[in-house]
Amino acid sequence: MTCLTMNRFVVLAGREEAFEEVWRSRDSHLKSVDGFLSFHLMKGPGIEGGRLYASHTLWRDRAAFEAWTKSDAFRAAHSGVRPQSDLYAGPPVLEVYDSVQELS
Repeated sequence: MTCLTMNRFVVLAGREEAFEEVWRSRDSHLKSVDGFLSFHLMKGPGIEGGRLYASHTLWRDRAAFEAWTKSDAFRAAHSGVRPQSDLYAGPPVLEVYDSVQELS
């Protein structure tokens, strides 16, 4: 069964475009990873002082996701990424879900 990983971000008000550009200009190296199915960066509602965003990555299974976190592709995707404290109201929150039912 598939695995969905989600990072939730609170982006500071007025910094949304800069946050989106970081993601658009970054090479995630995901397309070369075994078990990677899809990625989406989602813009959510505005909240007091900012806006919610979530990155969703769909994996063949949890083992594929865990293998990616230990891979050269993971290290390459995260190398040189400087802390963007001027963009966030706090650190991202990672959530990992395993599929229970799937319809397509």
